[in-house]
Amino acid sequence: MTIGWEFWVQLVTVAICLAIGGKLGGLGLGAAGGLGTCILVLVFGMHPGSAPISVILIIIAVISCTSILQGSGGLDLLVTVAEKLLRKWPKAITFVAPFVCSIFVIFVGTAYVAFAVYPVIAEVAISAKIRPERPLAASVICAGIGVMASPMSAAMAALIGVMAAQDISFSKVLLVCIPTYFFGCFCAAMSVMWRGKELEEDPEFQRRVRLGLFQELAPSFSLSGKPDTDNAKQNRSAKLGVFIFALGILTAITIGSAAELRPSWIINGKTELLAIPSLIQMVMLATGFLIIVACKVPSDKFASGSIFRAGLIGVVGVFGISWLTGTFFDCYKPLFVEYFSSIATSAPILFGLVCFAISGVIFSPSTSTAVLMPIGLSIGIPAPILIGMWPAFYGDFLIPGGAQIGCTGFDRTGTTKLGKYIFNHSYMRPGLVFVVSAVACGLFLQSIVF
Repeated sequence: MTIGWEFWVQLVTVAICLAIGGKLGGLGLGAAGGLGTCILVLVFGMHPGSAPISVILIIIAVISCTSILQGSGGLDLLVTVAEKLLRKWPKAITFVAPFVCSIFVIFVGTAYVAFAVYPVIAEVAISAKIRPERPLAASVICAGIGVMASPMSAAMAALIGVMAAQDISFSKVLLVCIPTYFFGCFCAAMSVMWRGKELEEDPEFQRRVRLGLFQELAPSFSLSGKPDTDNAKQNRSAKLGVFIFALGILTAITIGSAAELRPSWIINGKTELLAIPSLIQMVMLATGFLIIVACKVPSDKFASGSIFRAGLIGVVGVFGISWLTGTFFDCYKPLFVEYFSSIATSAPILFGLVCFAISGVIFSPSTSTAVLMPIGLSIGIPAPILIGMWPAFYGDFLIPGGAQIGCTGFDRTGTTKLGKYIFNHSYMRPGLVFVVSAVACGLFLQSIVF
């Protein structure tokens, strides 16, 4: 297959749609992918690729269950617990905050739960006279990438959906991803431990104090935007919802990791096991139903929370962009395999660098995973190496997004900055340290696990 002018025009079309979609974010990301697919199919006559239906269904099932948990008050309960942990060790906030945020993101499967904790991190840091930039920057990075270690995140759903076809078990994926994540989290926290001047010596903070601009932060936040109360902290329904949710996660992991526990059927003379994506879908939907019944969640709260809205927006992004890139790549698959197969065997880390750059534009780890993992497999990179390089798919911090911008506002001292040149922001150092260290750790662990 040769490269003609049509290839370059189509490639530019894909790149422009990715750039515009990344800038718009949310539904705009999926809509831009749909536009690009229309151009490739209706103008250039390409055969439309297949959308990652299995991945999309997993994400829908997971966000439905998590949304129901939010309706039961379970997420607010988790935020309350996080606040207690943060206030318990104020002097160690730079190290404690990223790990506290990480644990809750891993459990729930969405970085949104950590957003309610960021104001508390800023307040605790100020009360301990610690530069808020340090814990905030590390926490935002670790929480954002925390979905790579969560069994129930949309990004993990995308990875499992791709790797299930490679006969890689759920447990082996987690054995690589979870230790890799926590090692990267540790390195990110250490990279900012002594960053910048101490709070009382910071010129911007001193200027704000002189002008009377500095104000104490509110003492408590919840996912609903209202202060937590003793009743919410001890709500039996919320505790029961969290317990059932944890039981559902454990069930999916246990059955998905043991082939003998999965039902099997003989189809056309071959024995087929229940697919892991289907297992996760049914377990999460069933878990959501149990939470509804046991916690008596009102019907108007099933899908009214922020988790469901944000999750569905992510589904549209995965749908549109995956369809676009799948259509383009399927058409030129022999060409990519021919040109990049040598890179796959000699220097697969170059593929990781490309993925890191692209993920910085897509702004969605689940979309990046669903789009780029199949490409890596197609050009000959072994699945275990791709799993080890998975942290490189989390480059959405390169250009400050919602969490970074929001946390910059939470830091009333002015130590956390977005930077004048886009890339020189407070989150760049911990983000790069996390990705580099986690990729190194992931590649090492995959050689042991597989």
